[in-house]
Parts: sequence; structure tokens; C-alpha cells
Amino acid sequence: MSVIQAIILAIIEGITEFLPVSSTGHMALTSAFMGNNKEAFTKLYEIVIQFGAILSVVVLYWKKFFDFRKISFYIKLVVAIIPALVFGALFKNHIETVLEKPLVISIVLMLGGVLLLFVDRWFNKPVIMEESQVTNRHAFVIGLYQVLAIIFPGLSRSAATIIGGMQQKMSRSLAAEFSFYLAVPTMLAATVKSLYDVYEESPEVLNTNNLNILILGSVVAFIVAILAIRFFISFLQKYGFRLFGWYRIIIGILLLVLIMLGYLQA
Repeated sequence: MSVIQAIILAIIEGITEFLPVSSTGHMALTSAFMGNNKEAFTKLYEIVIQFGAILSVVVLYWKKFFDFRKISFYIKLVVAIIPALVFGALFKNHIETVLEKPLVISIVLMLGGVLLLFVDRWFNKPVIMEESQVTNRHAFVIGLYQVLAIIFPGLSRSAATIIGGMQQKMSRSLAAEFSFYLAVPTMLAATVKSLYDVYEESPEVLNTNNLNILILGSVVAFIVAILAIRFFISFLQKYGFRLFGWYRIIIGILLLVLIMLGYLQA
């Protein structure tokens, strides 16, 4: 992977990580276009820079993450991440296989887009406006929704967890913020697991050059993600999910066209 390719992927990750459009799907397809999607380092890179982007949440919501007097907040995150830890381990091979199939990603993008067209209409009577009102049961249910994004790459982790929060009668903005919070331990676990697997299976991948690229990509994704979070919360409060739904449908159709024309392998 070249430095330019690394920066492109990091920018895409930073923009899409918190939007309900599937950052994993966007990066997988971009890697396929650049021709490096089969490389072991590319798979590692795409996971590690997601954690770089997620760290922007810790910076923007530092008062929430470092208020150690409120242990209940950390307990909720632990409860919410349990389903992802279990299913992530079970479906690891499935995920890696699916991520190499643009056809599957394009279909999931479109189906998820159709879902987003109706979300605001289905869940339009929120009663939970503050994080303190979120119970451990609510957190666990949102964690189950996150599993859907693990099983169906291209669905979008943020879309799944935000919809899960809204289904639990959270406001759109609170559901988005809780999705951001949950992303931190989720991507930390995914990053540690990926680094460990690479170290065990292909330690030569963790050479100095690749480590420098990982650091660069993480920094770029972090900076871009800070801007994306601020945009997303403001946009979501004003317009809801409908435009994101149409975007997913259009991107999914374009990918199908590219597959049919032979630019991408199904």
C-alpha cells in the first residue's frame, strides 16, 4: 500500500465512520478499485484506522468518558459490547469472506438504504432524551443491533446501532451519540484482535514502514472524523435519515453497474 492510497482510505474512513453509509463497505470497495484489497496489510489497515477515527469520540466527548464518578456509563458500554464480542469471534471468517464480494456489499447497501427511508417515520415518538435514562437493557438491545452490522458487512455499524437506539425510544441525537460511545470499546477490541492475529500469523506485516503507514492513516482518519461527527449530529437533527437512504441506494446501484460492466468482480 502506498502512502497516497493510505491517505485516501483514511479520508474515506474518517468521513463515513459515523455516517449510516458503511465505512467498511466504502473502504472495501475503494481497496478493490485500487487493487490492494487482497493484501493482508490492507485488511489490518482498514480496521486499525477505524479505531483512529473512533478516538475522535473520546476527544469530543471527553467529559463523558473521563467522568469516573458515573460508573453506570461504563457498565452500559460493557453490556452493549458483549454481543459483538461473541458474534465477532464466531463470524470472523464469514466477515473476511463477504468483504471481498462487492456484489454482496452493494445489495446490503441498497437494502439498508431502503430501511433508512422509513426510519424517521417508524420511530418518531422518542421518550429517552438523556444518556442517564438509558438502562442496561436498552444498552444490550443496541448491542444486539450492532451484531447485524457484523453479520452483514455493508449494513453500517452506526446505522444499525442508531436504529437500535431509536427503536428503544431514544431521540435521534441521543441514539447517534450512544452509537459513538459504543464504537470506542468495539473498535478497540477489533483493533487489538486484528493486531494479535497478524502478529501470530504474519508478523512480517508489522514492519517499520507498515507501522508508520498505520500511524499516518489513523491520524488522518482521526482529524477527518472530528469534522464528520459535528456535521452528522447537526444534519441528523435537521433532516433525519432520508437523504442517507437515497445515497446508499444510488451507490449500491452504481456498484451493480460497475460489476455488470466488468470493472469489479462480483
